[in-house]
Amino acid sequence: MIGYYLFLGFEYFLMLMPRSWRKALFLAIGKLAYLVDKKHRLIIKQNMRFVYGDDVDHKLVDEVSLYGFQSLAMNFLFIVEARHISLEKLQKMITFEGLEHVEKVQQQHRPIVFVTSHYGVWEVGGSAISAFVEPLMFIYKTMKNPYFQDYLLNSRTKFRMNYAERHGALKALIKQMRAKKSTGLLIDTNISRRDGIMVDFLGKSSRQITTPAYLARKMDAALLPVLIYTDDFDNYTVKFFPEIEIAKTDDQSSDIQDATQRATDWLSEQIYKDPRPWFWMHRRWKTDYPEIYKTEA
Repeated sequence: MIGYYLFLGFEYFLMLMPRSWRKALFLAIGKLAYLVDKKHRLIIKQNMRFVYGDDVDHKLVDEVSLYGFQSLAMNFLFIVEARHISLEKLQKMITFEGLEHVEKVQQQHRPIVFVTSHYGVWEVGGSAISAFVEPLMFIYKTMKNPYFQDYLLNSRTKFRMNYAERHGALKALIKQMRAKKSTGLLIDTNISRRDGIMVDFLGKSSRQITTPAYLARKMDAALLPVLIYTDDFDNYTVKFFPEIEIAKTDDQSSDIQDATQRATDWLSEQIYKDPRPWFWMHRRWKTDYPEIYKTEA
């Protein structure tokens, strides 16, 4: 509890600073973490060697690593700022692209499963979508510190978000869909062997969750990809992509496999276009290829 109250004191002084100072401070923190955190720099290198081969450009690895640490720092900064930022201020930070894909589904009175990723400053993206486009339900994993968990979840309520804990989340998601409400699901994390199917992700056979495709097929929801982009950590573009349509044949497993693969293909394409914003410091392949994390730098 003491640590939590110390953190609240830090938040208080942080919010007294001009926003440009806070941004500069957290970019510096991100760069410092990049310089001292050898463990996660190694994970980034291991992941990139796995995807691009042993001859991956070292300059690209360094660029991706620095951007990744700084992007993570800016995600944390937004969590702090979100408790204080007005909706008007948030709206000025955001440009939406591809809104016609969302509006088409809304006109059909169907819920949406937004398929997304740990890409860029995803905290900003989720808040912007929920505040201005569609109220969202997100899934969270219980944190060890209940004070910080409440801090995190409560800071988002102003953006019309609601939440379900990961264990038993499917029931909550189905209830959300039946009420014609939407959700956002991440498709880029490592999962256990019992929790997914094999698809091709970044050129590698990888285990992937089927929840987005399952929900969309079962609840007649739209499977709609979305990512957030920024060049300066001040202004953000939330880009919606065309709906991934799901077949409803007599073979449900095949329908879900096909839709899951197409969603994964979309994400792979975006990461190949610009690998910097993706969260490379996560052990994405530790279930299927644990050996890649045993290699040294």
